[in-house]
Amino acid sequence: SMTDLLSAEDIKKAVGAFTAVDSFDHKKFFQMVGLKKKSPDDVKKVFHILDKDKSGFIEEDELGFILKGFSPDARDLSAKETKTLMAAGDKDGDGKIGVDEFSSLVAE
Repeated sequence: SMTDLLSAEDIKKAVGAFTAVDSFDHKKFFQMVGLKKKSPDDVKKVFHILDKDKSGFIEEDELGFILKGFSPDARDLSAKETKTLMAAGDKDGDGKIGVDEFSSLVAE
C-alpha cells in the first residue's frame, strides 16, 4: 500500500495542504508527500498503486481520484485540476499518463 512507500504523516500533511478546491499543485504535492526523494523503482510502485484498473496508464478519470490513492478520505480533484495535471503529465498527447510520463512529472 501507499504507506509502505511513503510516511503516513507526510501523506496526511500533503493531502491536508490542498483541501481547497482548485488549490492542487502537483509539484508541491509530490515534494510534500516525499515522492521526489524516492528511488525510480519506488516512484513506479506508486504509479502502479494509482493505476487502479491496471491498464499501465493513469487515464483522466483515474487522475481525478489521485489524492484518494494516497489517502482514502482525500477529496477528488476538480475538472480544472484534473485537466491541468493531465496537460502537465501527458507528454505524448494520448490522453493518459504512462509510467515514464508519471516519473517525469514527479521529477519536475
